[in-house]
Amino acid sequence: MCKRLLSRWIAIFAVGLLGLIGLPVTAADEAPDALIKRLSSDVLDNIRSDKAIQSGDVTRIVALVDGKIMPNVNFQRMTAAAVGPAWRQASPEQQKRLQDEFKILLVRTYAGALTQVSDQTIFIKPLRAAPDDKEVVVRTEVKGRGDAIQLDYRLEKTPGEGAGWKIYNLNVLGAWLVETYRSDFAQQINSKGIDGLINGLTERNKANAKKG
Repeated sequence: MCKRLLSRWIAIFAVGLLGLIGLPVTAADEAPDALIKRLSSDVLDNIRSDKAIQSGDVTRIVALVDGKIMPNVNFQRMTAAAVGPAWRQASPEQQKRLQDEFKILLVRTYAGALTQVSDQTIFIKPLRAAPDDKEVVVRTEVKGRGDAIQLDYRLEKTPGEGAGWKIYNLNVLGAWLVETYRSDFAQQINSKGIDGLINGLTERNKANAKKG
């Protein structure tokens, strides 16, 4: 993949990851495609109006993630799927550290790409799902300069307190985020175990922080 295409791919992923900004936790009755349509408008408005986000201010982005994004994402499921079968062997403390470090990795990886998305618009495709489906895929296109980019969301319907649709995976240009990391994580686990993966993520995040 050429450098220009990779940069564009990361920029669209940034829209997806930070597109969760502004979602209400109580949106239990909102249809998944309506939710994605609203959040897509919200994220672009946030990017266009927030100079700190445009400049890649990681502190500002982390605050948004903690305050508004995480309550609306099944991040435990996302992390568990990326880690794979080894997740079940990890202790509760190891699972928490994996979630924390994975979140930091995603935020820092895509923070700098936000400066590239201010002139883009997201179009929601018709939803193909039955009324009683508990998991759906909402397909969108991101249009701006050049060709339209595929950006899809996998969501699950959660019951009980905080009921509503929650996102647990993203797909850009045919590559799902969870699967993208799974093979890399599996190699680290096979060679160094769960603690080796945690240490590797920690070092990676420290290196990214120095770059920022």
